[in-house]
Amino acid sequence: MTALWTSSEIAEATGGNASAEFRASSVAYDSREIGPGDLFVALKGESTDGHRFVDGAFAAGAAGAITSIPVDHPHVLVGDTAAALDALGRAGRARTQAKIIGVTGSVGKTGTKEALWAALDRAAPGRAHRSVKSYNNHVGVPLSLARMPAATRFGVFEMGMNHAGELDALTKLVRPHVAIVTAIAPAHSAFFSGEEAIADAKGEIFRGLEPGGTAIVPCDSPHRDRLIAAAKPYASRIWTFGRGQGADVRAVEAMPTANGTLISAVLPEAELTFTLALPGAHWVSNALAVIAAVEAAGGDLAAAGLALSEIEGLAGRGRRIRVPLEDGEALIVDESYNANPASMAATIALLGQEKAVRRLVLLGEMRELGEGSRGYHAALAGPLESANVDYALLVGEEMKSLGQALEGRIDFDHAPDAAAAKDVMAKMLRPGDALLIKGSNAIGLSRVVEALSRGTVACSI
Repeated sequence: MTALWTSSEIAEATGGNASAEFRASSVAYDSREIGPGDLFVALKGESTDGHRFVDGAFAAGAAGAITSIPVDHPHVLVGDTAAALDALGRAGRARTQAKIIGVTGSVGKTGTKEALWAALDRAAPGRAHRSVKSYNNHVGVPLSLARMPAATRFGVFEMGMNHAGELDALTKLVRPHVAIVTAIAPAHSAFFSGEEAIADAKGEIFRGLEPGGTAIVPCDSPHRDRLIAAAKPYASRIWTFGRGQGADVRAVEAMPTANGTLISAVLPEAELTFTLALPGAHWVSNALAVIAAVEAAGGDLAAAGLALSEIEGLAGRGRRIRVPLEDGEALIVDESYNANPASMAATIALLGQEKAVRRLVLLGEMRELGEGSRGYHAALAGPLESANVDYALLVGEEMKSLGQALEGRIDFDHAPDAAAAKDVMAKMLRPGDALLIKGSNAIGLSRVVEALSRGTVACSI
């Protein structure tokens, strides 16, 4: 086993005391994710205490643990396990010579992070590291840093926030050489006075830039100049990306093809033509951010182009699932992980481009939109009508305002929860249908995706 951390290294990084020697191959704070050789960090949360799961972690094969109380297993004893995880993350960042890229934005940050990792790993197999899932908060970011091998060549870290000041703390942990803001949209707007305040909070990512660092900003955003102003005190170089004139990294052509989108892009000192496997204008934007970051980090543009031609949609973020039915199959577009007004409009527009007998949507309410929530939900009626959607199933109290806006325009029903929605869609889905499933993660529409894609669905023709 190659050691990611030894007990002595963990003790030195955290200021703790090791009860015994051990070698850990990875790090986790969720005992359900522990595998043989892992380090278990026993965090104390609002509703539970990780120390309750220490025995289970070692039964699953943990090599050692970080704890704040003595346990009957190899461990490093610290005063505060959350502070120790932060310290281990800082140590993981400090010991590597990797080029580090930080990614944030209201929409597109997880997809961009995954695409960027694939682009860098294509040129440096096994030596590109990234935060997994959506580990982008005050726990996930230090965990992802702590998981980074010392010999990493490129590290890609997603950073999220829902309050001002959070990104400031995270970016100073990550200390990126390249920092990307993908887009600004009214996500988490319940906690902000408006989009300008959201842009200011996202612009905090530039505060952690290493000397000589590069800021990458969306040129087509109405908040471009605000983001550039936020970057200027910290960035040695600021690049914009987009399709508009004047963008430093610009798509001069983006042609839909049978296999995706053929993009011809110009960069400050290079040109690149590549096929992007994922459809949609929002993915063209994400891809431009990716190649800008690859160039800024000293990566291989040609390898990046190849990786983008092969990338697939992520579960909950654009995965396309062919569901077998009694007399054919239907398409499910799985966007169930999260939703805000901008991402809803983008994916609905994409559904409108699908060749289908019927276009259906299962939409869960968008959370944390504050006083404007009803208006944001009702405004989805226009995109649904423009996409020629045949039927909408709406889930959640806030979606009632969309139902009112759809009266007399599109057939729709309202379901009280994800379980009821699953039953409705299981009976409705027919061969040739294209179904978009999207909503805030808390609504639980991923369970509908799982149920519908598990096997043959009864056809109700």
